[in-house]
Amino acid sequence: MHSRLIRALVFTSAISSIAGSAAAQPVRYASQRDATQRAAQLKEIDAFVAKGVKDWEIPGLSVAIVKNDTVIFSKGYGVRTLGMPGAVDDQTLFGIMSTTKAFTALAIAMLVDEHKLAWNDPVTKWLPQLEFPGFLETRELTVKDLLTHNTGLGNADLLWVRGDLTRDEILQRVRFLTPAYSIRNGFVYQNIMFSAAGEVVARASGMSWEDFVKMRIFQPLGMSRSYTTLGNMRAVNDANVSSPHFKIRDTIRVITDEPADPIEAAGAIWSTASDMAKWMRFLLDSGRVGGKRLVSERSFHELFKPQVVGPANGFYPTSRLVKPHWETYGLGWFEEDFRGRFVAYHTGSLAGRTAIIGLMPEENVGVYVLGNLDHAEFRHALMYKAFDLFAGTRGEPARDWSAEFLTLYGDAEKRGKAARAADDAKRVIGTHPSLPLERYAGTYSHPAWGDLVLKMENGALRMSLGAGADNTGMLDHWNYDTFRAVLGDGRGGHTTLTFELDPAGNPSMVMLDGSDQFVFKRR
Repeated sequence: MHSRLIRALVFTSAISSIAGSAAAQPVRYASQRDATQRAAQLKEIDAFVAKGVKDWEIPGLSVAIVKNDTVIFSKGYGVRTLGMPGAVDDQTLFGIMSTTKAFTALAIAMLVDEHKLAWNDPVTKWLPQLEFPGFLETRELTVKDLLTHNTGLGNADLLWVRGDLTRDEILQRVRFLTPAYSIRNGFVYQNIMFSAAGEVVARASGMSWEDFVKMRIFQPLGMSRSYTTLGNMRAVNDANVSSPHFKIRDTIRVITDEPADPIEAAGAIWSTASDMAKWMRFLLDSGRVGGKRLVSERSFHELFKPQVVGPANGFYPTSRLVKPHWETYGLGWFEEDFRGRFVAYHTGSLAGRTAIIGLMPEENVGVYVLGNLDHAEFRHALMYKAFDLFAGTRGEPARDWSAEFLTLYGDAEKRGKAARAADDAKRVIGTHPSLPLERYAGTYSHPAWGDLVLKMENGALRMSLGAGADNTGMLDHWNYDTFRAVLGDGRGGHTTLTFELDPAGNPSMVMLDGSDQFVFKRR
């Protein structure tokens, strides 16, 4: 599955004008025919990306493609910030978000090699303060479980999105979460557990996760323009940095970066297409750089072994078109078959940004895409297009992945709007709150999610859930004792708050978005 790469012959200058930074590696092809074919492929991928950036309205995008241990394509498109002149190139810094998880899994693998920990060590051996909702989970969960999204916990991102909890405080609140399924019997994406894995790296290695990744991975690979957190990236005052963008009320706008630093091991790394090409070459060479192995072959293979079977409807909507025969999750990697070959990939998503890495080890092909528009799913289309061009279709008909995914996600957006309209139609007109607005004001608490504060402001209620502006907004009455709030800049749509009164007629609790996972009791 991860065979040793065959060292590639390099390219002629005929391709270097398209390949961007790959021009630093001009070499000869085995034949003029091969050189001509590669030049045509690079011209095709260049045109595909340029059209895709326009069709998907992406302000800026950077892409790197590796084939046979050589960077064959590395280029930027568009602008770093909408309305500003700075162009994106392969040195432009982007957040890589959840593609960070593969670095954390590799760090664990390296420590396993050094006998500083074991995959099956109980988590409590390294993090005794970490308690899970049930005794069984606390006793049985292993270090490997932290990397597989099947610990039994539901989505817990609100713990870090609040913006006012430290990493230790976040982990201490895990025991108050409500399990979503039994241990190792499901799949719910879990950033908090990868953050815990980062703490295991720190305890076992004696250095912080940041220092470990920088010294043990970035430096040996020559990733000189990669940073472990947003804070570290900003500290160098680099001008070649992209800005995040979000479509709000049908207009693409520049927004503020959402720091993932509180869960750094799950999604905080910043990098460039050029540096990520070095990362892909390392991965496609089974964990070697310059002939030197940084992780044993056994531990490297463990990262890509299927650990969890994917849900019936697939990990992503793209499965409806790609139609893989199977989908699994390894250790920091989604896995599937594509045109008869194994593919390991992972997306990265944070407010205003997207990323994807895709590896096809049998064909020694890797592609990495960085974008600065929220959930622009052109990233998937570009990955499959790169596989088609540089791994070969084996006789399958050519497909315009970008056009197909535009239709797929466009239809999904229409269904979403229809569902929201249907919910709006359920509003009961003419009702009033049971109490004067000021009676609803107060502090409502949840042992995990913390305090939800409601205050009167200019005759209306304002809610805040943590320190971040994205979790603050004014309440509008909807019907009966249900209110709606548009938080932050409105990118998340409406949040619904439904109050329950006690026998004395006082507000006793409030539920967010109709979910019993988010019930806050009044203090």
